[in-house]
Amino acid sequence: MTNQTETEAKTGADASAASDSSGAAPAKAAGALTTDEIDRMTQGIIEALKSVYDPEIPVDIYELGLIYKIDISEERNVEIDMTLTAPGCPVAGEMPIWVQNAVGAVQGVQDVKVNMVFEPFWTKDRMSEEAQFALNMF
Repeated sequence: MTNQTETEAKTGADASAASDSSGAAPAKAAGALTTDEIDRMTQGIIEALKSVYDPEIPVDIYELGLIYKIDISEERNVEIDMTLTAPGCPVAGEMPIWVQNAVGAVQGVQDVKVNMVFEPFWTKDRMSEEAQFALNMF
């Protein structure tokens, strides 16, 4: 099973847009994100998320499947939807700050907004194979 995190990059510009009638490729807006930059930032964000752990579970929050969505805007702002293993988690108020700090340190990221969501509810089937193996749940 793979991690069921939905990773999206919203850039406001379609790099694969067709050329205009003159045959020229469409001009990119100044400072527009390239596909390579989106890929680099996404990998950096995922690495940062893998540095954040639920203190009661010896697996990072990304592999646990607590990250539901990552959006990167054209302005290089990042918005993350995440959840907790249980709504009454003792670090519910702190974990979004940990995520914000970790992702904010990624090169190129300007601002980070973390949204705590509880729908859909987290279940063990959201965990990656790596997390299941680490927790002897395979």
